[in-house]
Amino acid sequence: MTQGLKNRGRTRADMDERRQAVEAFSGAKLTTIASCPYDPQLAEKNIENMIGTISIPVGFVGPLMVKGDSADGEFLVPLATTEGALLASVNRGCSVITAAGGAASVVVKDGMTRGPVFRVRDARHAIQAANWMEENFDRIKAAAEATTSHGKLLSANPFVVGRSLFVRFTYSTGDAMGMNMATIASEAAARLIEQETGAVLVSVSGNFCVDKKPSALTYISGRGKIVLADITIPRSLLEKRMHTTPEAVVETCFRKCNVGSSLSASLGSNAHIANMLAAVYIATGQDPAQVAEGSMGTTTAEIVDGDLYFSVRLPAVEVGTVGGGTRLPAQAEALSMMDCLGKGKARKFAEIVGAVVLAGELSTICAQDAGHLGAAHSRLGR
Repeated sequence: MTQGLKNRGRTRADMDERRQAVEAFSGAKLTTIASCPYDPQLAEKNIENMIGTISIPVGFVGPLMVKGDSADGEFLVPLATTEGALLASVNRGCSVITAAGGAASVVVKDGMTRGPVFRVRDARHAIQAANWMEENFDRIKAAAEATTSHGKLLSANPFVVGRSLFVRFTYSTGDAMGMNMATIASEAAARLIEQETGAVLVSVSGNFCVDKKPSALTYISGRGKIVLADITIPRSLLEKRMHTTPEAVVETCFRKCNVGSSLSASLGSNAHIANMLAAVYIATGQDPAQVAEGSMGTTTAEIVDGDLYFSVRLPAVEVGTVGGGTRLPAQAEALSMMDCLGKGKARKFAEIVGAVVLAGELSTICAQDAGHLGAAHSRLGR
């Protein structure tokens, strides 16, 4: 297979030629992968060396009642997965939440980060560079924002370790997830810092962002959107629909999510937040690798006046409703199901994501304390 073949265009003929070369090289027949339902040029900003598409089953859950600042009403939410029982479980949680009057879901912080690392001469040089950044934030902001029409630099926080100077830039990125935007803007800002301080940029990403990796920094401070979602479920409704009690849910959540997660030193204390995030991200054209950060949520349960109070805190909901995979036809349709495609929709989408995660956590914890989890997976073919 020649380098020239790999780097050729993205027309359907190019895609077919490339796939045929792969078939000849590997001996595999890629008949199903060859079935691309749209013009491959639509994906030119999403993938290289395209040979076709992979189909993943997509279903929906809901109606799910959400009471957010931007999302207000009942929604059908698309989830794409190959894990049997997942949608059935989340749907059960949706039905109980809707019957209880809906989930409150709010975005409390919004900022995408990028964390370059510089080499400095010594600790004093690092402090001098950090002081210059504090005194000249307006210049740094102007340099970063000159690269984008939508991104706004919110802060630039320095951290020093020996001869390494890290700077954690935080941006408002509008309705885009914004990782590429933050990278380009941070590189421009970093060049200005180099020029004015003598600190040498080593990498525009110094793993202090922290991108696509679980970290205590993101767990506490957040990345993308921090979303809080909660619901109070009447005891009678919980007993009727979930066949359990508030006391049982609280104990299971405490011993599983709190004690078990603490004993295993998990970053996050939840049942399976990554499951819901991955399914909705794949369906709607988000970056599924961001699930690594999104999985660090915290699930809590309490008894309030005899009823069940249930909540999730999601420190890293990194979603967009413009750009990236949202340009692709099926993913755009999935976002349209929730009226979350296009400008002015990202916070609404994040609130819906928070409510879906709440539903999935509620259902799974109830199933586990009632002893139904294994039976459900067996019955639904997992």
